[in-house]
Amino acid sequence: MPMPTDVPIIDLMLGLPILDLEKTYGSLRDAASDKESKEGFKFPAEYMFKGVPHGWGEGRDPVEVTLEEMDKWNIERAMIGISPKSLDAVKTRPDRFIPQLHIDPNRGMQTIYDIVRAHDEAGIKAVGCFPAGLMPQVAINEPRFYPVYSKCCELDLPMFINAGVPGPRVRMHCQHVEHLDEVCYNFPELRIVTYHGAEPWEALAVKLMLKWPGLHFCTSAFAPKHYPKAIIDYANTRGAEKILYAGYFPMGLSIERIMTEMRDVPFRDHVWPKFLRENAIRVLKLDA
Repeated sequence: MPMPTDVPIIDLMLGLPILDLEKTYGSLRDAASDKESKEGFKFPAEYMFKGVPHGWGEGRDPVEVTLEEMDKWNIERAMIGISPKSLDAVKTRPDRFIPQLHIDPNRGMQTIYDIVRAHDEAGIKAVGCFPAGLMPQVAINEPRFYPVYSKCCELDLPMFINAGVPGPRVRMHCQHVEHLDEVCYNFPELRIVTYHGAEPWEALAVKLMLKWPGLHFCTSAFAPKHYPKAIIDYANTRGAEKILYAGYFPMGLSIERIMTEMRDVPFRDHVWPKFLRENAIRVLKLDA
């Protein structure tokens, strides 16, 4: 069945306009060691993407122009990382924006204080992290992450975490999908959602999702024509409850490209509403 047009979409990775590339990506430029990443690329994974909508929204109110784009493509709500800029959007339109806190476990207990404060004051619905983008990197199963996982369990918040080979030219071992097995074992009540594809270990991700009830996968940073076959097959069989939609606008993909290519994704009828909406509501407990 083609993608239905009557299901309001919840996008689990969307951002406000990115107008200062150095401020946004400077730390990853510093972390890279190759000359092209340091001096040539406008953003760290530029070699992987075409037509990146950088500069989109310039001269417009960031919230207004983002809502306009969401409305155009039937995106009812979007999860955005909270910052001084985006926090205004969350407070102004809590009906449209879902707040998420991105963390760095290298900061120790300050990270835990940040999570508690963001939960109490901003009403965050999730915690996120890009392990390969940290300085220094922290593996998914390292003890530095354990206080974060514990606090997420205590506050009943899901953890969104990048898994698989990172796009930026930084080391990958910290995001090996096998690390998730240890975390799921030690925190069986934790709801975990992988960001950015888990490739080339997507088959292992499927095996672990079969094994661990709390483990999920979202499609962030992938144009739909590149969704891994193992993930589509899993969603169409035993994994309809485990695969969630996330885009990558405006970080790397336009919503137009995502939604145009989405029409050709071969999900079965029963998968679409879960993928586009229902699984996000359940995992983030948006109906609570």
